[in-house]
Parts: sequence; structure tokens; C-alpha cells
Amino acid sequence: MATAPDQTAAGAMIPENIRAMLDAALASGNDGDVATIVKYARSVDPLSGDAVLAIADSWRADRAAARERVIRQASFLNLWTGKAELGGFVATGNSDSAGGSAVLDATREGLQWRHKFRAQADFQSNLGVTTREHYLASYEPNYKIDNRAYVYGAAQYESDRFLGYDNRVSLSVGTGYSVLKSADLKLDLELGPAYRHTGFTDGTLQSSVAGRGSLNLQVRVLPGLGVTQTASAYVQRYNSTVSSTSALQAKLLGPLSAQLSYSVQYESMPPIDRQTTDTISRAALVYSF
Repeated sequence: MATAPDQTAAGAMIPENIRAMLDAALASGNDGDVATIVKYARSVDPLSGDAVLAIADSWRADRAAARERVIRQASFLNLWTGKAELGGFVATGNSDSAGGSAVLDATREGLQWRHKFRAQADFQSNLGVTTREHYLASYEPNYKIDNRAYVYGAAQYESDRFLGYDNRVSLSVGTGYSVLKSADLKLDLELGPAYRHTGFTDGTLQSSVAGRGSLNLQVRVLPGLGVTQTASAYVQRYNSTVSSTSALQAKLLGPLSAQLSYSVQYESMPPIDRQTTDTISRAALVYSF
């Protein structure tokens, strides 16, 4: 028995089965599902497909308007999303040890501004003797020029006496660009000048102008399985730094995921009794919020 078509306000006839699939996709709130139904409808019946596209566009416009209202009314402490990691690590290089690690990554997306915050701590104590102690905190505001380009500021504090410095402050400004921007693949690149001040463990103080570059790649391999690659470099006349972290994350249950990661940090001119490269392998439980 043939299904009765749906008469839209524009006068186009949408078959009942297509309208049912469209309604289900709209109810799910998944824009990818909606786009798939629109593509299918337009290939099967271009006339009703245009009506389906109009409904989908209206739904997207309503969602964008509602999101804008929420953002405008929210305080700075609201609308943060991110993840918290808690796990262990194995380190080689200046300290051969195993210990605990905690990481907090948070991002707030506004209409014109994006705010990113990161805090990290690695600590190991064996029989009362500390064998690894690394702390990092960073804040990066982004001003969006358009859908892909932005201007950034970055402030970062680090402490790692096993890599040869008690305190290091890095400040940078520059431009960023989202080269790839889809649900399954994202790539952000940043480049700009920087200023660094380092207090080394041997008492030496060093301040220098530097150049900063960073890369942030996110790939969704399968539903619930993703790969990330982040890297940054501070290049300067004295001690330059290059760091990289590769991670594989698998969804477990609800907001919980398991993550394996491998990090490398290279210091070109550490104090005489320090090695240039440290590596850390981590296994962590991740809570997304």
C-alpha cells in the first residue's frame, strides 16, 4: 500500500517514509544524520528533496539562534567542555621511573572568543625521594576572525627540575588557522613570536625572544575511537624546546574513556648534567564533560 505524501507549506510533496526519517534525524540533534537524509532525499526525488533541504536549513538556523542566545546569556564560568585524565606513566631519560599523572583540558567556545586552559602534573616518589616532578599550566584566548582564522595569545608556566629548570614562563601572540574542520577530522596550526624566561636548576636565569609554532590534529577513526597528535616548538637563540604527544582514546561507558599516550620533550641546551630528551608513556582513564 502506497504511503500518503506530506504536503509542506511550500507546496512540495514529501513522501511519508522520507519525512519520517527526516523527523527522526531532526529529533536526534545530529547534523550529520540530517545531512545524510537530505542527500538521500534529493537524489531520490529532487522536487521533494528541495523541500527537505529547506526544512533542514530552517532547523539549523533555529539551532544556531538558540545557541547564540545561550552563549550571550551565560557567564564566563559556564559552557566549559573538556576532559580530565588520571593515570600512570613510565618515564625514560633524565628519570627512569613509574608514577602518577593528572591532566585537565578545558575549552569554552563563545561567539567571538575561544578560551583554552590546560593543567598537568606528573609526580613520582620512591622511598621518600622524588624521582620525577613536572608541572604545567597554560591559558590561551583566541579571537575568531572568521570560521577558520583566529588570533591567539598564549601564556604558559612550567616546572621540571629533572629537565633542568625550576621555573619557565612563555608568552606568545600570533595567528591560527583551522586547516581541517569536520566531525571526523580537525587540524589547527598556530605561528607567532614569543618571549621566554627560564630559571635553570644551576641558578642561571635566561630571557629570550623566540618563535612559537603549534599543531593540533584530531582524527575519529571509528565511532568511539579517536587519535590525537599535538606538537609545539619554541625556537630561540639559546635553549629551544620541541614537545609532542600522540594519543589513542577509546570510549568505554558514557563519559568515560581509556587513553594511551606517548610524549617526547626535547631541550636543545639543558644544563650540563641533564639529558636533552625525555619521553613519557601514559595509560589513563579519561572523563569527558
